Amino acid sequence: MSIENTFKTILDCAFNIHSDLGPGLLESAYEECLFYELKQAGLKVEKQKALPLVYKDVILDAGYRVDLLVEDKIIIELKAVEALADIHLAQILTYMKLADCHLGLLVNFNVKHLKQGIKRVIL
Repeated sequence: MSIENTFKTILDCAFNIHSDLGPGLLESAYEECLFYELKQAGLKVEKQKALPLVYKDVILDAGYRVDLLVEDKIIIELKAVEALADIHLAQILTYMKLADCHLGLLVNFNVKHLKQGIKRVIL
């Protein structure tokens, strides 16, 4: 499956979850649902994937964790907040750099229409 087809599958799963559950749940609930849906779609997905920080050739366990990593290529950062902020974009960009991923998806499920809560991020 191409990276664009994978990305479309991720979006379809997110939209289905939002249609079924709507806004108002905790981020962890949406994470579990999206993890389940992506697995059901046949995608390789890891949740709460640890990302080490390499500084001056030293690997540091700084506690960075990606919400979902799909097919080792796409980072998904989930939120359930009033509105996405610049810090959320900075967070996913940092994760993308640390993981050497060039495509990310920032999703805020706490919106009336999910289209308002989605941001595609390219590095």
